[in-house]
Amino acid sequence: MRVNDPPDQPTLLFDGQCGFCRKWVHRLAASSHEVETRSYQEARHEFPEIPEAACASSVQLINSDGTVVSGAEAAIRFWSTSSIFGRIARTMYRGLPGFSQASEAGYRVIAASRPAASAIVRLMWGGDMFRPGFRVSGDLFLRLLGLIYAAAFLSLVVQIQGLIGNQGILPLEQTLQIVRERFGVSSTFEFPSLLWLWSSDLALVLLCLAGAVTGLVGFLMPYVWLPWLVSWVCYLSLVSVGRAFLSFQWDALLLEIGFLAVLHTLVHARGWSPRSKRNPIGFSASPHPMRAISWAYRWLLFRLMFASGVVKLASNDEAWWNLTALTRYYETQPLPNAIAWYVHHLPEAFHTFSCLVTFGIEILVPFLFFAPRRLRHLAAVLTIGLQILILLTGNYTFFNLLSIALCLWLIEDAAYPAWIRDRFQNRLATNQTNILRKLTIPAICLNLVFSTMLLTRGAFRLDIQFPDPVRSVYGWIAPYRILNTYGLFAVMTTDRPEIILEGSSDGDFWKSYEFFYKPGDIHRAPPFVAPHQPRLDWQMWFAALGPIRNSPWFYGFAQRLFEGS
Repeated sequence: MRVNDPPDQPTLLFDGQCGFCRKWVHRLAASSHEVETRSYQEARHEFPEIPEAACASSVQLINSDGTVVSGAEAAIRFWSTSSIFGRIARTMYRGLPGFSQASEAGYRVIAASRPAASAIVRLMWGGDMFRPGFRVSGDLFLRLLGLIYAAAFLSLVVQIQGLIGNQGILPLEQTLQIVRERFGVSSTFEFPSLLWLWSSDLALVLLCLAGAVTGLVGFLMPYVWLPWLVSWVCYLSLVSVGRAFLSFQWDALLLEIGFLAVLHTLVHARGWSPRSKRNPIGFSASPHPMRAISWAYRWLLFRLMFASGVVKLASNDEAWWNLTALTRYYETQPLPNAIAWYVHHLPEAFHTFSCLVTFGIEILVPFLFFAPRRLRHLAAVLTIGLQILILLTGNYTFFNLLSIALCLWLIEDAAYPAWIRDRFQNRLATNQTNILRKLTIPAICLNLVFSTMLLTRGAFRLDIQFPDPVRSVYGWIAPYRILNTYGLFAVMTTDRPEIILEGSSDGDFWKSYEFFYKPGDIHRAPPFVAPHQPRLDWQMWFAALGPIRNSPWFYGFAQRLFEGS
């Protein structure tokens, strides 16, 4: 079909009396400037060649050359002007056998049942279907991440010398020497760290303090990229040489999130400069983050939660399969707190139900992270609720705070109270981006490939062999901890062995060494310590679960005790 008087700009005609049609057209039109959208009721007289019945049954796309396409083809062409997913769909429509026929059939089914489709849309999206905005969530996320960075570094600064200082349990100089002997010239690549340049105890302390300061700067000025880069480099420098004491999953998670924060803010690197009159500390200094960035954070949250649920079943642990794991968890976890005692004594039926809820939130709910608005917000509430319950009954450092921070990327700006949104109304921050924006999509696609590889092998414990080029590229990435595997408590410990250390000055009278945070004296209630992580106390829990060969650091610990350190 053709029209005799084509428009200067491609024009989409839709049924203006159909609420379902209006919502979808307005959603896509907000991101498309190539196609004009008009209701056929007001514009059909300009194009008499198109029958009114055709306009009422499907959308009509009138091209500048006068050609007209309708139905799924018109919808996909319109979609392709506003989204990369639309461009992919258009390519598939043109070249994938059967895709065009299936698309047209699906379009006809939806068009014939628009009232039902409109009700479903209203249920899942609410009153409007505008593309989600994450300006508020992005700002709050970065500020919370800055506080978490500061807490992590301050937690380390009070113990780093005793752990890996040159008179510590695992001396840094000794670690660097072992790495040099094993890896030679590739040492600095395999273990990237600023401590290769200066490995004194003072360097360790200064590195922690620098990271804490830049974390606080990130809290105050979230879209200035340099603090995020410095914090990430400082933490990577410590993790790379920290051996057993900095090998926890939340250390890897903080580095992966921190690297995403660097990409997130680098894209807007031209948004502020010292000469700018705009205040970088205020809420109005936050630009709208790229949609690809918000999807990357959500994908990370999905991997974290889904893997944590799947590993519990993939391990074939009897306690998880028969739903009795939580009857012992509260007393056998590494560092319980006082509330854990009360929860432990709740009825067994409560713990069985808690297991089912945990599996539901960790395995099923993550798929809602990519769902429409209302389902996504429900997923955020459930996931945050689980993290708060874990936080209240155990000392898991800053892990729960990191998980809650990631959940902010599930919440659209419109969901926040008006007094919060009002702080962002003065849009002083520009959305001006730099050349790195063009590299973001390929980088995230690479992230998707490798993280999927890690998810299938780590969570499902599948022995999948990937092509050599893929493994080679991942070998270059791995030392920087920007892609990791996750999954806590794959096997539930059902007993709580404890190592009791005793000392004597005369060989006759012995006195136990009492740790500050881990359970010891049964008459002392375990304290609340998170987000601080007493890393020696944590490692003592692991050491008690197996033979000493699994905890070689214990020899250094015993030696320092003999030396009176």
